Amino acid sequence: MLKRLEELQEEGRRRIGEVNNLAELKEISVFYLGKKGALTTLLRSLGSVTPEERPEIGKKANLLREELERRIRTKEQLIKDELTADQWEREKIDVTLPGRPVRIGSKHPLTITMEAIKDIFYGLGFQVVYGPDIESDYYNFTALNIPPDHPARDMQDSFYFNEEFLLRAHTSPVQIRTMEKLFPQLPVRIIAPGKAFRRDDDITHSPMFHQVEGLFIDKNISFADLKGTLLLFAREMFGPEQDIRLRPSYFPFTEPSAEVDIKCIKCRGDGCRVCSGSGWLEILGSGMVHPAVLRSGGYDTLGVSGYAFGMGVERIAMLKFGIDDIRHFYNNDRRFLRQF
Repeated sequence: MLKRLEELQEEGRRRIGEVNNLAELKEISVFYLGKKGALTTLLRSLGSVTPEERPEIGKKANLLREELERRIRTKEQLIKDELTADQWEREKIDVTLPGRPVRIGSKHPLTITMEAIKDIFYGLGFQVVYGPDIESDYYNFTALNIPPDHPARDMQDSFYFNEEFLLRAHTSPVQIRTMEKLFPQLPVRIIAPGKAFRRDDDITHSPMFHQVEGLFIDKNISFADLKGTLLLFAREMFGPEQDIRLRPSYFPFTEPSAEVDIKCIKCRGDGCRVCSGSGWLEILGSGMVHPAVLRSGGYDTLGVSGYAFGMGVERIAMLKFGIDDIRHFYNNDRRFLRQF
């Protein structure tokens, strides 16, 4: 057995000295020192030797184990150092080269547009208020003069959770919530930005989109006040030479109602493919607040009037930046987003 220990010692030293990678070194460690390794097996057979030889053999076997463990650790560190040196040589850094630039993110075009809209109305004394994305049928429709059997509900193909709750189809419910909260305070001058949801999906519509609703209630508010506010907004957003056009329209929550157009940003009113030859582009809907909506908010219509408007932020951004497909806003294409 002493001769076998000497053989294992010579063999182990040689194999550890010759190995040059960590995988082979691990195999050597398992071969000699593992649970079923050569040295471990030899130690388990000590019961077969005479009591006189057992102490000497056990001592030499333990010394050999310590030696092999030490040599394996030393060899492992040496291989790791050589690997690090080789890697450093392959990836040597030239400190004289200019540093790699760090790409700095930019604001999303919808964020830029939303902030621009809010800044304009901040300057006109409007307060920004928010409401929940999940609304009751009452606030989303009924309180806005759209009862259950009203055909206008078909124009807003909504996402319902049940008969009572849905993802809001517009940010108009915030108007009712604000009137209920502020009544009988005057004036009420707010804008309500946020997300809205409808089952639309094409190059100009998205199932999730952004709106900004505006509401101004006070005594003796007229249609002229609405037109003046929207003209100022159009010139602040699209340039000081911009003009607007109001076309009669219909909305359940305003009466009278009007669609608002601006002069085509491409042809400046001369007529082109962008505006289908009309010289005008639609940007938002507006009107005087319907008496039924004022009553829903708690305000007596006697001597109190107001105007409201609503615009799609995506629509404004597409016109402002010349974007032809609403889906660009949601594709997360960095080539598109880096332009802003």
